[in-house]
Amino acid sequence: MKKRLLAVLALPIILAACANNDSEATKVASEGDLVNNNWVLTQVDSKSLDLPEPFKAPNLELTDGLGANGHSGCNRYFGQAELKDGKLRIEKMGMTMMACPEPAMAMEQTMTKSLSEWSDVSVSGNLMTLTNASHTLTFERNSIK
Repeated sequence: MKKRLLAVLALPIILAACANNDSEATKVASEGDLVNNNWVLTQVDSKSLDLPEPFKAPNLELTDGLGANGHSGCNRYFGQAELKDGKLRIEKMGMTMMACPEPAMAMEQTMTKSLSEWSDVSVSGNLMTLTNASHTLTFERNSIK
């Protein structure tokens, strides 16, 4: 009888602990969550990237002070990121101007448009998500070496 009572009393505590962990798993990102990482794009609008060889997935590197650079699908880009109230954007983005075949150019347009607009930014484990009115970009963290 005592074991059954103990199990009944412990169950709500265990469930509360699990619920608390889930709410902390995805959080609004701070600068410390974002910088000194190479974020590689893995999904656009919940669809996995399907890029033929020799195309590489776009990436976003954020350094201390929110310096931003990376590969957008075709060209390299750079700029200064801003983080304000859980939103991120790259202001005054500069980039190389090479022409590339599809699907690299379409990917580049999606990537640069999304990075230039204010997007809600959240981090969950090794995933960063940028969401704005046009797209949701999901990136996977790779540490800068």
